[in-house]
Amino acid sequence: MNPYAALVDCLRATWLTGKTRPMEYRKSQLEALGRFLEENETEILHAMNVDMRRPPFEGQVADISMVKNEVNQALNNLSCWMKDESVDKSLATKLDCAFVRKDPYGVVLIISPFNYPFQLTVIPMVGAIAAGNCVILKPSEISTCSEKILAEVLPSYLDPDTFAVVTGGPEPTTKLLENRFDYIMFTGSPRVGKIVMSAAAKHLTPLTLELGGQNPCYVDCCCDFQNAANRIVWAKFFNTGQTCIAPDYLICTIETQERLMPCLRQAIREFYGCSPQDSPDFGRMINDKHFRRVCALLDCGRVAIGGQTDECDRYIAPTVLADVKDWEPIMQEEVFGPVLPIFTVRDLDEAIQYINSKERPLAVYAFSCNSKVVNRVLDCTSSGGFCGNDCMMHVTLVSLPFGGIGYSGLGQYHGKYGFDTFTHLRGCLSRCMGFEALNCIRYPPYSQRKLDLLLSTTEVRRKGFCTLL
Repeated sequence: MNPYAALVDCLRATWLTGKTRPMEYRKSQLEALGRFLEENETEILHAMNVDMRRPPFEGQVADISMVKNEVNQALNNLSCWMKDESVDKSLATKLDCAFVRKDPYGVVLIISPFNYPFQLTVIPMVGAIAAGNCVILKPSEISTCSEKILAEVLPSYLDPDTFAVVTGGPEPTTKLLENRFDYIMFTGSPRVGKIVMSAAAKHLTPLTLELGGQNPCYVDCCCDFQNAANRIVWAKFFNTGQTCIAPDYLICTIETQERLMPCLRQAIREFYGCSPQDSPDFGRMINDKHFRRVCALLDCGRVAIGGQTDECDRYIAPTVLADVKDWEPIMQEEVFGPVLPIFTVRDLDEAIQYINSKERPLAVYAFSCNSKVVNRVLDCTSSGGFCGNDCMMHVTLVSLPFGGIGYSGLGQYHGKYGFDTFTHLRGCLSRCMGFEALNCIRYPPYSQRKLDLLLSTTEVRRKGFCTLL
């Protein structure tokens, strides 16, 4: 017997009663999420500081403020999002009611990662709850203090009949995935994403995968190099580089690299001081395994900035690598740490060709004072998201979808896109029982006259074209 079968069945039984469907109920649960953030802000920031030495400033920005914005956006717009949407009708259905009903899926499983333990857990929950689903949450066991708050404190704010938390490592997650869910959302690595997708396929369960990848950052020769360096350094070393949308590598000409390097050095010094290890604004790797993995990448290319490490402190200095080759390990995998390689090309054409030769990333970034260059990178590449002349800031907008494409994931969320992700769009047509004479043209015995009439009342005509009778 699966240890989680009874839990899933219990939540599904509640969902079938219709308890989660009323707007008032959904709003009450969303408001409870808001109270959880408000009343436990100090504990949440402390937990992330213990887990990753996350500066409170970064925790406030990424794991408190962004989540509050999502909660408020859902509360402000839920009544509008939930409304049936009327659709165009044919001549044959002019007297009927045709609409799209926003139905919840049912019981949703959300599996979240360690790096942003509250943002990447609660924001998907906002969409799932707003859409009227029951939720089972599986937070990462790697960020242990954050997991404890999610497992022990969060449930006290939400309805236990419609929400539950499952803790543990890979084995409990595997057992959990054996159950039939109505929707699954997973955030993590492509390797584990394939496992989740395979488990979902056994039950034909729809899912969203938010994965990683190598996010390129093109820097043009026509650029304000110090401004670009400030924005790149902030984004790359925010949360110690443990961010799925951080710029993974810079791509530029050798001449641009030489002009950019001192600006990167200056930005790092201004942000973190001469000794970043002593800075309260620079975090640590989550555990020894990830520390050793990122340290091994320091052998690639040439260390131009940083490179210092301290295993006892899980500290890796903000590092920039030059002279990196395509075949080296750092250009073959997502870095997910405070190491930024620079890959040089001859020109913009070669940069675009190189970006397109790799798997499609979660984000593409481009810096240039020439808007035509930025737009060319946008037009000629494919990625989950894009940001011109900055990095990561696009995800702060609740009005933009966030998600991957290809190897970096499938599906999207944030704001209404999160509501839509956890909503089944149910096409509906409601007809009256009268006017049967109008339906005779589709009943046997068939004739050419009936066919002509039926087709004329159901066809979609091209606009701007007229038919000569």
